[in-house]
Amino acid sequence: MKRIWMVAAENGAFRGGKVGGIADVIRDLPRALAGCGHQVTVFTPAYGVFNTLADARHLADIRVQFGGKEHRAEVFQVSPAGSVVEFIVIEHPLISSQRVGAIYHHDGSDAPYATDATRFAFFCAAMAAFIEHNDTQPDVLHLHDWHTGLIPALRQFDPSLKKLGRIRTVYTIHNLAFQGIRPFEGHASAFESWFPHLRYRRELLADPRYSDCVNPMAIAIRLADKLNTVSPTYAGEILQPNDPKTGFNGGEGLEADLRSAAASNRLTGILNGCFYPGPGGRRPGWSRLRAAITAERHLLRGNPVAQQNLRHLPARRPPKLLVSIGRIGAQKVSLLLQPTSKHASALEGILQKHGRSLVFIMLGSGDKDLEDRLDKIASRQRNFLLLKGYSETLPDLLYPAGDLFIMPSSFEPCGISQMLAMRAGQPCAAHAVGGLKDTVTDGVNGFTFTGETPGDQAGNFVDCVNRALKIKTGEGERWKIICNNASAMRFSWTAAAESYVSELYESSG
Repeated sequence: MKRIWMVAAENGAFRGGKVGGIADVIRDLPRALAGCGHQVTVFTPAYGVFNTLADARHLADIRVQFGGKEHRAEVFQVSPAGSVVEFIVIEHPLISSQRVGAIYHHDGSDAPYATDATRFAFFCAAMAAFIEHNDTQPDVLHLHDWHTGLIPALRQFDPSLKKLGRIRTVYTIHNLAFQGIRPFEGHASAFESWFPHLRYRRELLADPRYSDCVNPMAIAIRLADKLNTVSPTYAGEILQPNDPKTGFNGGEGLEADLRSAAASNRLTGILNGCFYPGPGGRRPGWSRLRAAITAERHLLRGNPVAQQNLRHLPARRPPKLLVSIGRIGAQKVSLLLQPTSKHASALEGILQKHGRSLVFIMLGSGDKDLEDRLDKIASRQRNFLLLKGYSETLPDLLYPAGDLFIMPSSFEPCGISQMLAMRAGQPCAAHAVGGLKDTVTDGVNGFTFTGETPGDQAGNFVDCVNRALKIKTGEGERWKIICNNASAMRFSWTAAAESYVSELYESSG
């Protein structure tokens, strides 16, 4: 039995604790590890909210050295009755004062990450302080993404953190596109502003492209005992540099550090998993789905295009129902908006070809400019229903209701949405990259496409969707086999948890 402490920015076990796929991992991987007999504690910021939950219990006050001052942070245990995992949150005004409950902020291009980098730098310092304060220590400290990347720097260069220095530290890369880069000095949100007392080796903390900047992601890659990313294919892709001409997303500037980690046998790829609660219920009826969408008033409020297109949905279920659920960012929707040789965008190519026989429902939020571009298409194409926002319940209906799940990610470290769709018997049309390549097999349990350039990829994506829908409408038995194969796939969290233990947590691993 190992005592494992996980540290992350998100936690899908809390209502309001999820923004992206990392929250699903932080909710599900600890449960799987606990099921294998390990003791798991998950640490996240409280964001001024999770410390106020009904089952929150004050655990400790800790002293945190940050910004040249000593701060008092509060630590709360927030573990629901019967939970096999312990949840702990840390609260301080530096974490929650900007906007209570907000996990991330969006700073301007003149100071990217400035707000969040300071908040998470404080969280890292508080986490280190809690370890020194606490009598019980973990066997493994498991860090996730750039938000926790400064902990290895504190472990390496702060001699007062003796307990932290003795703990095996592992690091999971969920998405290299976000690295939290900030300057070393000269700004309130800078490394030396956060930790003026620290003597450090600049080359171990510096971004490889901007020598005057600190890079939390690079720090953890260099200093963690072991690291992984969330699919085997993505673990190989990130060893190569990005290539915008071909649309390839690789190491995002950190490929040299990642190749060094791979060469020293510190890097591995472990596919995320999915829980399978048992046979699903009946497919939701069209009327029930329309009523559920109508009930999500926050998705329709201030969204006249969605209101219009909802009113114009057909009275009966369309022969072809496409679904997409996820964050609206360049990674997820660039290929949808990419022009093809025949259409202004791949999305319009699909919508226009199938007309009223097809409805495409997209649920998500994110980049305002991308949302606006999608909105403009929705204003012209009434068979495209764009629901901008987040819903706790609507995905539970959309996954089993759809005919074809749309996932043309430019890159995909793992992807969980495709697993949830497949679990519900909905095949995916997916770009054969990263974890999508590891989970979706063309013509067997779904449909995939590739391409030498973004334009080629967009055109091939349209062809991929059309090919899938042609099988759905014209080859019923083959379609049924593909759907059954999708629902029969098993991406086990138990198997993933066992790999985490053997490949990351064991000292000899």
